[in-house]
Parts: sequence; C-alpha cells; structure tokens
Amino acid sequence: MSTGTSSPSSPSSPSPGSSAVPAGHLTRAQRKAILAGTIGNTVEWVDWALYSIFVKVISEVFFPKSEGAVALLSTLAVFAVGFVVRPVGAAVLGAYADRFGRKKGLTLTVGLMAGASFVIALTPGYETIGIAAPAVLLVARLLQGFSAGGEFGSSSAFLVESAAAGRRAFAGSWQQVSVGAGTLIASLMGTVLTSTLSDDALHAWGWRAAFVVGGLLGLVGLWLRVSVEDTESFAECAKSGRTRGNPLTAMFREHPGAALRVVGITVAGTLTYYVWITYLPTYANLATGISMGKALLSQTICLAIFIALLPFVGRLSDRVGRKPTMAAFAGGFVVLSWPLLHLLSDSFLSLFLVQLTGMLLILGYSANCAVIMAEQFPPEVRATGIALPYALAVALFGGTAPYVTTWLNDAGHGGMVWLYVSGAALISLVVYLTMPETKSKELD
Repeated sequence: MSTGTSSPSSPSSPSPGSSAVPAGHLTRAQRKAILAGTIGNTVEWVDWALYSIFVKVISEVFFPKSEGAVALLSTLAVFAVGFVVRPVGAAVLGAYADRFGRKKGLTLTVGLMAGASFVIALTPGYETIGIAAPAVLLVARLLQGFSAGGEFGSSSAFLVESAAAGRRAFAGSWQQVSVGAGTLIASLMGTVLTSTLSDDALHAWGWRAAFVVGGLLGLVGLWLRVSVEDTESFAECAKSGRTRGNPLTAMFREHPGAALRVVGITVAGTLTYYVWITYLPTYANLATGISMGKALLSQTICLAIFIALLPFVGRLSDRVGRKPTMAAFAGGFVVLSWPLLHLLSDSFLSLFLVQLTGMLLILGYSANCAVIMAEQFPPEVRATGIALPYALAVALFGGTAPYVTTWLNDAGHGGMVWLYVSGAALISLVVYLTMPETKSKELD
C-alpha cells in the first residue's frame, strides 16, 4: 500500500525529517501537500468562475447589443461549450497525470487556465473587431474547459493520496474548499466592481481588470504547483511499473462499473452546484429584478459560510460514512427544491435564505465528491477514472444548467426549474443509497 495513505491500524509513514504521528493523523508533509494543492486549485477556479460572474456584461461586449436576450443566451451557450470540451481535457490530461504524475498534470492545467484568462481580458469587443470577438471568446473558453476537465481528476487524486486513511474525506473536501474559495474571490471581485464602478466603466475596463487579476493569480498557482512534490502513491505506482501506457483504455476495460458510479454520483451535485452557487445571482436578477450588486453580495456571504463548513462535513464523513452524508444532500433537494425556488423574490433576505439553505445541503456532496470518486479506482487509473466520467456528467448536467434555467424563465416556464433540480437529485439519491460504503476501504 502507498505510504501516501495509511491503514486504520498503522500510522502513515512520515516523510524524511518529520516526526512520527498517531494513526489517522496528518503528517507535516501531508498538511503541506494539502495546503499547496488547495491554494493552487483556488487560483485556477477564480479564472473559471469569472465568466459566469460577468456573463451579462460579456454578452453585451462580445455580441451585438441589439440582440438583447439572444446575446445573453449566446454567451451562455459559449459557457456550455466550455463544459462540452471538458471530457476531452479529462481524457487527455487525466491520462497524462496517471502516466507522468499528479504534479505535472496540475502544472499544465493551471498554465492553460491562466493563459486563456489573459486572452479573454485582452480581446477587443464586437464593436471593434466584429465576429472575431465571439470567435476568440469561444476559443479561450474551450481552452479553459479543456483545462478544467483535467483539473478535477488530478487535484482530487493528489489531495486524497496525500492524506491518512482516517482523514481522506477531510483532505478531499479541500478540493471543493478551493473551488468555493476561487468562486468566492471571483464573487468578491464582481461585488466590488459592480458596486463601485459606473455601468460604462464596468463595460469598458472593469470586467477586463478582473480577468487580468485572475490570470495573474493563475501564475501564482503555477509557481506553487512547480514547488510541490508528487504523491507517494503515484511514486510507488511508477516505481513498481504499474503505470499504464493508456490509462483511458485500462479504466474503461477494467473499471466500467466504477466509472458509471462516478457519473451517477455527479448528476445532482453538479446541477445543484451550478444552479445554486454559480448562476443563482444572474437567475434571480432575471426572474425577480433584484440588482446584481445585492445578488452577488448574498452569494459572497453564503459562499464564505459554505467554505468554512466544508472541512467539518468532510470530518463527519470520515466518522459516519459517505452514504449518509451524500444521501442527506440529495434527499434534501428532492423535498426542498420547490419551496426554495418559489420563495425567491426581489428581497435580499429572501435570496439569502434560499441560497444559504441550498448551499448547506450541497455540503453533503461537495465534502465527499473527491474522496468517493478516488476510492473507486487504483492509482494507475485514478486521475483518469475520476476526471472523465465526472467531466461527462458535468458537461451534460452542469454546463447546460444556466442555459436551461434561463431558457425556461425566458419562455415563461420559470416555475418548472424546481422540477429540473429535484429530478436530478432523485437520480443521484438512488445511486447514493445503493452504492457500497468506502469509508474504511484501503487505498493503494
């Protein structure tokens, strides 16, 4: 078994120069790896989240202003296309991380994401270069989607492999802490810019400044990932000759059931995440008329609470198991989707309560998703096994969520959004209740 994890009866092997620690506790080297992985992942997700934060402004800059709702839907279609290419990035970059190491995979993904952010920030609008503007936007978003496709598998494998057996969900929860922190930073930038700048200034340069900052943060993430060591789990896998020349083929041939389970695990998690955490401010603005400044402020406060609670729910999962904590999330959305979405109004308090309740439920998924997926696969196909099935589910259910909810609202069927959310939650609830419990499983 890899020294990157430990069995319940024996302590993790400490890194050279570190002191022995009790079983189930993180060594100093493990804590350092988790910290470096979390910070690097955070700055990458700042870049990814900025697009959805400024989607309405981007639609007015990169598409003809006369098109109105069509321009917004076109911008959301570009958002969705970014998700369509994620499975390609997952297959290519996940296999790369399984063949050459988690560190090399993570370094590549953050470099691609930062570069695409700079391209978006510096591309002239439709009024300046015409149809070339949305074309460049599309290419940049495709590059970001390719990067994001490989990021989740590599970072999840890296974090979970860096933990002791009794702390795997806790360590894996930091993958989603970093995603939430990246979204929070992007939300804070959106809140500050929309609250302090005039509409003309926001359209002229404000949103571009946010993407420049995101790109610069990406370079910080690149530096952090270059400086960290790879996991002992991967190192032992490579040393023993168990790495595969084609991890993608090996994953499908040897672990098809696990791959399908990852899809089922992801369905409700990704749809509720992108409806509640990423897109709800824009949806509330369109559906109720609440100002974007107030909507983003509500999102920012709720995100801060969500992020703070994630590691605690990860520790809860390490104690009581993956199944009960994930089933509570999905069951909650099956029951509460209708009343929550029907409570939305142009009141700040109403939006805040709806957002907070949904985010508290999503904790059950987000604290578990990295660890439960990592526990399905051996190290030689782990990054690919996590990345590709997850990316396929995200592309189908997550990337399309903002488009579908906007289309339903624009077509006069906004009252049906709850059914869309509740149905996805029911699918995953069945998966959670029937999957094997992996809390005590030994991880290679």
